[in-house]
Amino acid sequence: MSYEKLTPRSQDFSAWYNEVVQRAELADYAPVRGCMVIRPYGYALWENLQKELDRRFKATGHKNAYFPLFIPLSFIQKEAEHIQGFSPELAVVTHGGGEPLAEPLVVRPTSETIIGYMFKQWIKSYRDLPVLINQWANVVRWEMRPRLFLRTLEFLWQEGHTAHATEEEAEEEALRMLNIYVDVAQNEAAIPVIAGRKSESEKFAGALRSYTIEAMMGDKRALQAGTSHNLGQNFAKAFEIQYLDKNNQLQYCWTTSWGMSTRMIGAIIMTHGDDQGLILPPRLAPIQVIVVPIWRSGNQDEKAKVLESVERIKRVLGETVRLEVDAREEYTPGWRFNEWELRGVPVRIEIGPKDIQNHQVVLARRDTREKITISQDQLAERVPALLDNIQKNLFERAKRFRDENTIELSDYAKFKEFMEGEGSRGFVRAYWCGSRECEAKIKEETKATTRCIPFEQPKSPGRCIYCGKDAKEQAIFAKAY
Repeated sequence: MSYEKLTPRSQDFSAWYNEVVQRAELADYAPVRGCMVIRPYGYALWENLQKELDRRFKATGHKNAYFPLFIPLSFIQKEAEHIQGFSPELAVVTHGGGEPLAEPLVVRPTSETIIGYMFKQWIKSYRDLPVLINQWANVVRWEMRPRLFLRTLEFLWQEGHTAHATEEEAEEEALRMLNIYVDVAQNEAAIPVIAGRKSESEKFAGALRSYTIEAMMGDKRALQAGTSHNLGQNFAKAFEIQYLDKNNQLQYCWTTSWGMSTRMIGAIIMTHGDDQGLILPPRLAPIQVIVVPIWRSGNQDEKAKVLESVERIKRVLGETVRLEVDAREEYTPGWRFNEWELRGVPVRIEIGPKDIQNHQVVLARRDTREKITISQDQLAERVPALLDNIQKNLFERAKRFRDENTIELSDYAKFKEFMEGEGSRGFVRAYWCGSRECEAKIKEETKATTRCIPFEQPKSPGRCIYCGKDAKEQAIFAKAY
């Protein structure tokens, strides 16, 4: 039985991505256009990401809650910038129980409005602050160009919502949560990210300031991997979220919101994958080690001895790593090797009759495809160390790729040349004066957007890449998903 190869990434990155998602059984298309079914393997990956985020949220004092899926349309309309930003993406329910509704209901695109309404009921005094809430939920945004995990009508995420007494506290919270996203992206997903501030035109609708982490995918396009927003007092004023301060004066709260979604699974696929399929970072991989036993077909004695050794491997490693065994006899060893490479399992252990005779196993790394022969007595020590090494290597490899495909430019003609064509050649760091007009012209002429204004900036000012006027900050420009 031959193994069907994937479309090479260099030939058609989009086709490669869709094939990997489906053939690795991460997700599939739902009967409703733009929706997806997340399959068990993909959901296990999401659960591992969710666990790492949730642990960090709770360590910083946040508590999980749940709010309704349906939001009165009037709530969305209360914050003018918010409704303007989300209006094209809203799904609206006008009938229920066979009758027209007195007021249309919006299917949750995000929850600032309904949570703002509840915060008004709960917050009365400075003693009630801060309120630190997180919600694990699904949201609906009517995407016109859906793509599995990256842009779907319905997706899963967490959305944090907090209320504070001062602007300083809200700003500190927004940045604290962005740093958590940096930590998870880099240390768990092995994805290097650039943290920074969104431009005024790219910020969240209704926010005072938006912060983001931006990652470079394998086709050199940018992906927004997580965002955190200082909402100022905009939603507090819209929903009258007020408290009595220590001087018995009525004050508006300062609120934040922040989120990371199943889009991160798409980021993992596109950052680390190769022409053989997925390469999963060990810390998030649903299966960290796959054991593939080998024996000659029909030789029951060999089979018994090999499976006995497999049981010993399970006893040695089963408590420390996520391990599974593929002993299917209907598939050849080569087919099974290809299958688990496609699924991105970090380490494969091969064991056959000769390995038993020599009291050894063969370890195959998914990241480099290197094979290492070790004594069975070394399993407990070598396998966890190898997983750590793979995690580190994936991050360093992705960072090297990003850095090699990031260029600093000051000449707009060269900028345009760099961005020419349908594909992407990477990130450009360039000074920008901050004007919406220059930003819009760059987007119109090159299809590149300002991904963020990085926190790390040069010490000296420069001149805007577009208009040539004085500029205090550099921005990251790229074509993006």
